[in-house]
Amino acid sequence: MPPSGVTTFNIADDTFIVCDAAVLGRCIVEPARTALWWPGLTHVVTRNRGRQGVQWHVTGQWSGRMWTGTMEIWLEAVLDGVVLHHYVRLDPVGEGLTEKRLRELTTTYAMEWKQRVFALKDELEAGRVVGVGGGPTSIS
Repeated sequence: MPPSGVTTFNIADDTFIVCDAAVLGRCIVEPARTALWWPGLTHVVTRNRGRQGVQWHVTGQWSGRMWTGTMEIWLEAVLDGVVLHHYVRLDPVGEGLTEKRLRELTTTYAMEWKQRVFALKDELEAGRVVGVGGGPTSIS
């Protein structure tokens, strides 16, 4: 377990997506998308920064236990695309976690998140010619 005052479950991830930040900003706040990405977790927007991202207060069940904390996606315009920075800061409700279980959950979450964000990347970059800037400006 982490020292007192330190969030138990912390994830940070960065993914580059060739698209317009405003398009990506609209995608990440779609309720259907957040429900698909994080089933069992309730997201309440605490800061919607549009083309710069969103922050949520999160509660609910994931991987067999209850959690509370925050998630954030910060969007940073870079070159012809956007770096999607994803941060997760959660604490289990009730009984703590063993170090082994925390490592397992961290690996599971990281792999699940990469699958989801790469699917979004594929969606937004569909039809883009590799090596040519300026991805599509809208999604279907």
